[in-house]
Amino acid sequence: MRNMLFSLLAVGLLASCSTAPQAPRSQSAEAHLQSMLAGKVAGPAKDCISSIAADNMVVVDDRTLLFREGSRRVWRNDLNGGSCHGLRLGGTLVTKREVGTSSLCRGDVSHVVASGGIISSTCIMGEFVPYTRAGR
Repeated sequence: MRNMLFSLLAVGLLASCSTAPQAPRSQSAEAHLQSMLAGKVAGPAKDCISSIAADNMVVVDDRTLLFREGSRRVWRNDLNGGSCHGLRLGGTLVTKREVGTSSLCRGDVSHVVASGGIISSTCIMGEFVPYTRAGR
């Protein structure tokens, strides 16, 4: 009986982690994303980016972040596990990083902190896809 109860609990937890279909991106967010990636080609995804790129964040919408690295490269991150509600409205992204690292990595937990220090949402970083301008 105890094993059956544990199994039912585990199934319930797994079901709660399933991803519901996401609402389509707004037209303005899609246009912003396309303008930031225009003329760039996607490369293989990475698990982490340097702190230099992480410091140059651009919010596309509550589920997509871009990190500029110079004028030739942009890293795209489609968040896993939730969305960063409130970030576009002036909230601050605070990320818990592994001790001793300055990189931003897939799986890092981030909180959007609104004015007054209230956490308005929590999201998890996805993989980082580099978009690089070809040539030159």
